[in-house]
Amino acid sequence: MTGIIIRALSGFYDVDCGGEVIRCRARGKFRYTKESPLVGDRVSVTPTEAGAGRLDEILPRKNAFQRPAVANMDQIILIASEAIPVTDPFLVDRVAALAEGKHCEPVVVVNKCDLADGNELADIYRAVGYPTFQVSAKTGQGLEALREILNGKVSVFTGNSGVGKSSLLNALDPTVQIPTGEVSEKLGRGRHTTRHVELFRLGEGAIVADTPGFSSFDTETPELLDKEQLADAFREFRPYLGQCRYVGCSHTKEKGCAVRQALKEGKICRSRYDSYLRLYQVAKEYKPWEKK
Repeated sequence: MTGIIIRALSGFYDVDCGGEVIRCRARGKFRYTKESPLVGDRVSVTPTEAGAGRLDEILPRKNAFQRPAVANMDQIILIASEAIPVTDPFLVDRVAALAEGKHCEPVVVVNKCDLADGNELADIYRAVGYPTFQVSAKTGQGLEALREILNGKVSVFTGNSGVGKSSLLNALDPTVQIPTGEVSEKLGRGRHTTRHVELFRLGEGAIVADTPGFSSFDTETPELLDKEQLADAFREFRPYLGQCRYVGCSHTKEKGCAVRQALKEGKICRSRYDSYLRLYQVAKEYKPWEKK
């Protein structure tokens, strides 16, 4: 039988095989191959008893992420906020760059627009060309437009803790009923209410993964693109790549850099360029074996 992993928890994998959910243990061979099944993986399973089975094989993936730990995503929904907690654009940019490098469409959703309009963040990512939505899980603002972009696709919700990922899923489909937590006004961040990655089926063929929130501390050891790939992962840089004076330009300090000239002319957003510099420096300092 084949199916899709919808939940991974404590060494067990819940696999949806055409409506029947089978709780599986992975074959011992995965310990030797060092493969880790991920939520979203298409897998081959063998039933062993009622409701239980063995996960035999991971079928070929279109992409895979370490954090959030998911595979085979069509798009990554980056939830942000200008209310408490206020999202640092760098947190959006690092995940968006990684998604671009893995051929997964970034979508930016600014939530809590009943508390803060979100125009500043939204304007940054609309200028880049990302599908961008300003929504409120509380009032329902923008939810129909968001629902439309989810239809027929496999998506993953991610973002810093407290921005309302689970609340949005509950608002999109009240039958989901994911627990949500309060945001600490003193600390300006949320609690990690979601403890594991799980796929949910919404209407119109939408499949969405809810994931634990991350904090700024998680950026210290991020999943990385090679520094040579990084500029192409910033899509607004692409018109200028290959136009620099020097071959192999890093776009960080060189004279005659077309990207830096575009920045100077206001064609590239300063916060996006600053995120590029920060990611480039991290990628430059990491050794190949540290990225595995």
